Amino acid sequence: MEYRIIKSPSPGTIDILNRRKGSGASTPIGKVDAIGLVQGRIIEMVCAADVAEKAVGVTVEDIKGSCPQNMIMLAIFGDTASVEAAMEEIRLREKRGGIEW
Repeated sequence: MEYRIIKSPSPGTIDILNRRKGSGASTPIGKVDAIGLVQGRIIEMVCAADVAEKAVGVTVEDIKGSCPQNMIMLAIFGDTASVEAAMEEIRLREKRGGIEW
């Protein structure tokens, strides 16, 4: 998996993610302090979404790639500390080999 965190995302970045998120642009993201991006295989993304939401109070959206029916990336939205905590929990679980996601 690959990981990135965007702190204080620009309006343009929010617009890009709004257009590509699985729930569609009709439910806008709104103002967030940080966005965590996680990219990998679909099985990893489903498990990572579960881990992030259980770890802290974040919102997770699937982000569509060039093939709209494939989820290849997650965006984790929230305050900076929560996004960082969610990303760290995902990394820890991956290091353990995905056991007990």
